[in-house]
Amino acid sequence: MPLTDISARSAKPAEKPFKLSDEKGLFLLVKPNGTKLWQHKYRIDGKEKLLSYGEYPETTLKEAREKRDAARKLIADGIDPSEQKKAAKAAREAAAVNSLEVICREWLNHRQGVIEPAQIAKALARMEKDVFPWLGNKPLAEVTAPDVLSVMRRVDERGARYTAHKIRAELSMVFRYAIATGRAERDPCPDLRGAIPTAKTEHMPAITTPKEAGELLRAIDAFRGTFIVQSALRLAPLLFVRPGELRKAEWEGFDLDKGEWRYLVTKTKTEHLVPLSRQAVAILRELHALTGCRRYVFPGRDPKLCMSEAAVNAALRRMGYDTKTEITGHGFRAMARTILHEELHIKPEVIEHQLAHKVPDTLGAAYNRTRFIAERVSMMQSWADYLDKLKAGAEVVPIRA
Repeated sequence: MPLTDISARSAKPAEKPFKLSDEKGLFLLVKPNGTKLWQHKYRIDGKEKLLSYGEYPETTLKEAREKRDAARKLIADGIDPSEQKKAAKAAREAAAVNSLEVICREWLNHRQGVIEPAQIAKALARMEKDVFPWLGNKPLAEVTAPDVLSVMRRVDERGARYTAHKIRAELSMVFRYAIATGRAERDPCPDLRGAIPTAKTEHMPAITTPKEAGELLRAIDAFRGTFIVQSALRLAPLLFVRPGELRKAEWEGFDLDKGEWRYLVTKTKTEHLVPLSRQAVAILRELHALTGCRRYVFPGRDPKLCMSEAAVNAALRRMGYDTKTEITGHGFRAMARTILHEELHIKPEVIEHQLAHKVPDTLGAAYNRTRFIAERVSMMQSWADYLDKLKAGAEVVPIRA
């Protein structure tokens, strides 16, 4: 006689497990602790096997019968439902291991030591906010161009077009990593070129006229912050290196007697040489008396760490400058590039080499730390002298190189 919901619900546990039979091999196993389990006994290839369909009442009598009937159809087709269940579980586990989120996190971990930790953190934040909630659980090999486009459009619609394109570029790198490790066959991201208009390039704000530069230099001299931050502000226009490279500068890279600073460029991991003007050496010698016993030229509140990346911009804001529209720590590079070329008439290739940019040349070389070194030494001293005159408010006559 078929089992009823009432009889299943009213079944009381006994000292030993017992079965309440339904039909076609389905029964309810009642355990001494009161647990009630749906089980299905069947035969295939001459062997008796058992399938479990969950606990009662979480799995109802109707649901248990539906699962039994589905299993019987498989058996009729010569398919063992128990083996199919194991295969489905293995496929789910494989899909979880090869999901977009898992491979993306693995790729970011693989990039450790290749790019700056701050860049890895920013990329992960983008993924966690804009990609993982929608595509994170999907096997990467099943992610299509329309899937990626839907993510890009969602980001673009909130006015973050640059971020949308950044996500596409990063996902493309994740796909290429998955292809190299045998977990994907192609990268769909190139198919999306042009699907969303190109983001307008927003240059970092910078002061690029001699008059404004002079005002800024005088404001820096009048700054009443900590000596370490003031020293960083005074050196920033003289050296015009990337802000991260300045704040992470280590004393072991400096030879003040030779007037040189050597360090690895963060973007290219190549050695770079910065000739130091007399003015820069003077600032560094004074600072050395305070921080020379430490690793970093500009230590932070924790002396074992370097100065915060927000310190210079915060100082500029305290001086009254808007770091969104007027000047940032990175803006000193644009200031030097513009004024050196337009006012001092320094050759662009010399400036670009000093900025540690890759510069094509007739020999096919990219970046060479000692290229134009004599011109660069002269340029850095002329630049420091020029800045002194701007700061003094003198009328500066351009020096033609």
